[in-house]
Amino acid sequence: MPELSRTPLYDLHLALGAKMVPFAGYEMPVQYKLGVMKEHLWAREHAGLFDVSHMGQVRLTSVIGGVESVALDFERLVPVDIVGLKPGRQRYAMFTNDQGGILDDLMVARREDHLFVVVNAACKEADIEIMKRLSDTVDVEPIADRALLALQGPEAELALARLVPAAADMRFMDVATVDWNGVELWVSRSGYTGEDGYEISVPDAKAVVLAEALLAMDEVEPIGLGARDSLRLEAGLCLYGNDIDTTTTPVEAALEWAIQKARRSGGDRAGGFPGADIILDQLANGASRRRVGLLPEGRAPMRAGTELFAGDTHVGTVTSGAFGPSLEAPMSMGY
Repeated sequence: MPELSRTPLYDLHLALGAKMVPFAGYEMPVQYKLGVMKEHLWAREHAGLFDVSHMGQVRLTSVIGGVESVALDFERLVPVDIVGLKPGRQRYAMFTNDQGGILDDLMVARREDHLFVVVNAACKEADIEIMKRLSDTVDVEPIADRALLALQGPEAELALARLVPAAADMRFMDVATVDWNGVELWVSRSGYTGEDGYEISVPDAKAVVLAEALLAMDEVEPIGLGARDSLRLEAGLCLYGNDIDTTTTPVEAALEWAIQKARRSGGDRAGGFPGADIILDQLANGASRRRVGLLPEGRAPMRAGTELFAGDTHVGTVTSGAFGPSLEAPMSMGY
């Protein structure tokens, strides 16, 4: 077994009583003393703090021009409008292959002079290599000295605004650089739980201090990977490697909402990304299979790998399934 990496918050997780498990090459907390069910409900009702430092953070800068040229180059990798992304805003995107399959899903933010990209932990090395295929005029800089925290829930704004008042003025999908006691934080109003919240990039050396400042608040509890998974599943959000992968296109995955008009047939910059012919055809004519949400009868979840039938006819397979603490019922998604 390869040696597992640890995030800057590892010792804090142990001090908080976390149960640690291997995940994407890291030792990560799957749950704390509250347990998965209570952690899930806490994030739905208050604010949960997640360590997502295992994810990749990358800065893309032009060596000859401005951020506009980087955005145009980046569109050769994704079916998403990056050129039209305004300063201080971010979008959900996905890298695709020549068959229209999804290599990874990611977040792309436009900052003053560069693009800031957050990619999944299990794919980050491959994603960095993909980005290095951009033109020689784009500098691809993996950021190795910053942790990433996610503060999620209806009281996330209340909590973070105590430390950073400007956070309260941010809209969904805004990004901003803010000062906290002399520490530069890169904040986005986003997350992957279906709740309001923020993702906060903080220098490694200050990650524990920031986490402890948030956890000292009555509204905030630490939340592990177990509840993160059930929260995203309740919200109908895909987990890369389970619900989307190189064999699923954005249209099959019901992610066409992320493909803006400018990149579709007839748009200002239609196509030009890997698998464009297949994806654009599916946008126009539909796909032969589709990701759907499922509510099983009874109390037992239909978990990943469960086969789906209409009568005696096999029609699909479950890709994610669990019990939904907020739904008080099992939930699944599949194709």
